Amino acid sequence: MNIKPNFSNLLFVGLSLLIVSPRVRAQEPIKKSSSDQTATGSSTQGQDDSKDLSKALANPIAALNIIPFQIDYNDNLGVDGKGLNWTTKIQPVIPFAINDDWNLISRTILSYTDQKDVTFPGRSESGLGDTVQSFFVSPNKPGPFGEIWGAGLVTLLPTATDDLLGTEKWGIGPTAIVLKQEGPWTFGGLVNHIESVGGDNDRADVSQTYLQPFLSYVTENQTTFSLSPEVTYDWEIEQWSIPINFEVKKLVMIGKAPIQIGAGVRYWADSPDNGPEGWGLRLSLTFLFPSGGKF
Repeated sequence: MNIKPNFSNLLFVGLSLLIVSPRVRAQEPIKKSSSDQTATGSSTQGQDDSKDLSKALANPIAALNIIPFQIDYNDNLGVDGKGLNWTTKIQPVIPFAINDDWNLISRTILSYTDQKDVTFPGRSESGLGDTVQSFFVSPNKPGPFGEIWGAGLVTLLPTATDDLLGTEKWGIGPTAIVLKQEGPWTFGGLVNHIESVGGDNDRADVSQTYLQPFLSYVTENQTTFSLSPEVTYDWEIEQWSIPINFEVKKLVMIGKAPIQIGAGVRYWADSPDNGPEGWGLRLSLTFLFPSGGKF
């Protein structure tokens, strides 16, 4: 793979961090439970608590103020198979307390893409993509079998700055997630379906189902190993997109601030016509912000 530093993606990461500020307080600091379960809303202090924090980060709807950044590199795209792209995603997760028993979790996916030779040989595009906004209503404690779940709505917002980087459609649909945490293990799955409800009539309708099973293991030294296929089925063109991601993440302290850094590979088991093939790369960086002034 021909991989080189991409200044525009790094610049986007920096600007996004300055723009998005953690102004929303989580329902309560995360508290250590007497069991191995990590529910939405646990707290972290000392070395043992760092492991609890790593485990909470493996829960996509934990009541944590976090801003994950994710950079994916893919190649072998386009009609001649010579295209490549970098996609940077900023995915802030912000919890809101509904009451003592329920949380509302906001999960946003903003993307910036820089690609070459993908749409046409010799042509490049760069800019913002569409935004996916999800809201999950989730109980504050695990269920009777230790399950953690959330359900709600997902929306598609046509925020792309280039016609070729977005759908130019508004969309909406259901979303749900269920997971369980046992000891160092976290396993579960997220699903959503988006149908277009408006937008440019000259553009193709959106009808996509997304399924993301996930499995992760947290070691004693706060290293997380994760495996996560990202399965998308496009009902309009009747084609699959299936990258399988394997990533290693490490929780580190910058002063008193915990930050999780990660790197991994992705393999494309299936992709649409002219889509990516073979192997790609993934880098990640997650910033955690305090709840009530404390981590």
